[in-house]
Amino acid sequence: MSHQATLDTLLTRFPEAGIERQEGLDFTIVLPSSLIVDACRTLRDDLGFDFLSNLTAVDRPDAFEVVYHLYSLSNPAPPLALKVRLADKADPRLASVTSVWEGANLQEREVYDLFGIVFEGHPKLERILLWEGFPGHPLRKDFINRIYSFEEMRATLPPETER
Repeated sequence: MSHQATLDTLLTRFPEAGIERQEGLDFTIVLPSSLIVDACRTLRDDLGFDFLSNLTAVDRPDAFEVVYHLYSLSNPAPPLALKVRLADKADPRLASVTSVWEGANLQEREVYDLFGIVFEGHPKLERILLWEGFPGHPLRKDFINRIYSFEEMRATLPPETER
């Protein structure tokens, strides 16, 4: 299936959604946040995009972007990138796609840990690289990157942690 056929299918299925094609190196479809689960399910079930290879985020000056890279292992189709913009940088939230691709589980947890984006409906949204209580999210542009002393970090560590 061609990129244009994929875009046409989404536009036909969700005519009111404001789906757009973003120009650039990759073929990218920009979706409204309210559509992410339904669009991903359509891409998987109807268009054969059965593999989520990567889910990540980008911290832009005015919004976060959550980016999905999809492939079809069962049908010959060129790879597809999806983007969702989250304008609320103070409380970024987006529905989880773990019900569509189980492989999203750890990737959403990583984005939550490093960017602070909450994936609503995730089965176990916890930090995966840093511990609960770590101050901030290190891939945000506003994160203050400095070396913390052990004494500063002690209050954020689980009680059973000894040094």
